[in-house]
Amino acid sequence: MNSCRNASCRQLFKGLNILPIQSQNIYSILLFVTKNKDQFLSNSQVHKINTRQTSDLYVPTENLTICQKGVCYSGIKIYSHLPMAIKDLSDDKNKFKLSSKQYILQNSF
Repeated sequence: MNSCRNASCRQLFKGLNILPIQSQNIYSILLFVTKNKDQFLSNSQVHKINTRQTSDLYVPTENLTICQKGVCYSGIKIYSHLPMAIKDLSDDKNKFKLSSKQYILQNSF
């Protein structure tokens, strides 16, 4: 693919289906959360009130920055920001991998 030296790589990466490094980190964190979903609480387990976020994972209150930058805490935040259609596929690993990778490719971070 021909491009200028100063051109952004974002469109090239999309064309070649390559995830940038930051997006690769997000993708691997999402896979970690879905593999270990039994270790996390959902909002429906914590609160008995039926809200829009009942399917999201419960975000524990952490005061330390080192805990907030950890994989578990950031994984919960990233997973909660996924569209509902992708979250529903979290039980089927292959479909979840494909749909989440396509979502991250389209919305490059």
